[in-house]
Amino acid sequence: MAEQLDTIVIGGGQAGLSVSYYLTQQDREHVVLEKNRPGEAWRSQKWDSFTLVTPNRQMQLPGFAYDGDDPDGFLTRDEVVQYIDDFVASFHPPLHLGVEALSVEGKATGDGFTVGTDAGILEASNVVIATGTFQKPNIPVFSPRISPAVAQIHSSRYRNPERLRPGAVLVAGSGQSGSQITEELYQSGRDVYLSTSGVGRAPRRYRGKDFTWWLDQMSFLDQTVEQLDSPAERFDPNPAVTGKDGGHTLNLHQFALDGVTLLGRLEGASGSDVRIADDLYENLAAADKAATQMKKGIDKFIEKAGMDAPAEDEQELSAGYDAEVITELDLESVGVNTVIWATGYAYDFKSLVKFPIWDAFGYPVQECGVTAQPGLYFLGLHWLHTIKSGLFYGIAEDAAYVAEHIADR
Repeated sequence: MAEQLDTIVIGGGQAGLSVSYYLTQQDREHVVLEKNRPGEAWRSQKWDSFTLVTPNRQMQLPGFAYDGDDPDGFLTRDEVVQYIDDFVASFHPPLHLGVEALSVEGKATGDGFTVGTDAGILEASNVVIATGTFQKPNIPVFSPRISPAVAQIHSSRYRNPERLRPGAVLVAGSGQSGSQITEELYQSGRDVYLSTSGVGRAPRRYRGKDFTWWLDQMSFLDQTVEQLDSPAERFDPNPAVTGKDGGHTLNLHQFALDGVTLLGRLEGASGSDVRIADDLYENLAAADKAATQMKKGIDKFIEKAGMDAPAEDEQELSAGYDAEVITELDLESVGVNTVIWATGYAYDFKSLVKFPIWDAFGYPVQECGVTAQPGLYFLGLHWLHTIKSGLFYGIAEDAAYVAEHIADR
């Protein structure tokens, strides 16, 4: 007979742990299924020098807010892992490690759920899916057509320059990961080719404050999904910025000045030859526009609030527009021996959850994590409810709501 539980939480990252915190406060019977270790993505899918791009003061797991002496600093990968471990130790969630959930279906009786795992069958009245949005590396379909002489890795498998093959590196993707890895590679002495996209960038600091401070003052991170112009905007990438060495702006024009060869988006490959779109200047313009819009929004807020903030005199860069637009590149001739795919992640909820609750994007239809299927919840998704829903900064609010909904059933 299958083990019967009140609530099963699938996923032991910050989302699953946060709802477990509230369920524990309720003395509600539950288990957290995690196929690896708590917070596994932070342990094994980040490079050695990784830091958060959000400041320490935004580390706000429930009952465990950051209380260190550097609220405006940025935790390293190992410090994030320690923070998660300390959070776990603070309330001892009922973790079932090494157990992978394979399916979530309705019980034959029509009341509750059957959860298939690689360790057997469980049954529950409630199930919380806390696997997050960024589940599987998203690598272009043409990648197998690149010569086997060129090593290929996803950014989640990158660790440091020393572990790569000698020679130049092609980084595909100019979002947060791609830009940060590019900077580390060229600063280590590597020749780097960066395939850009239309990802925006943010000024790390503007008019005397970190840009996240201004966003807090403007309640920007409290925007709800209903305020978006289109549901598709939920999947727009976050602007490129870094917290390394105290945090600084990442600017493609500065990369060009520092010797990085900027390219447009990769379109295809055959052997050592790759095809490149002629959209480099468009991508540069998109990044510049995003930064300009953010600055204008902050300026407007300062003016309206009558705040006293220093003027900004940072020079605007434009070196990227002087770069040659390259549409074909022979990796062998330029010495590229490694391609790093900083092309983000894909999600797949349907293979796990066997209920027709999906929108046109394959994303669960829910309100603050609550679906139309009684007892079925989602947590930790990008734009679950607000911009900060998937962040350490916002997960407690969403987890508390879901736990309270479970308590009221």
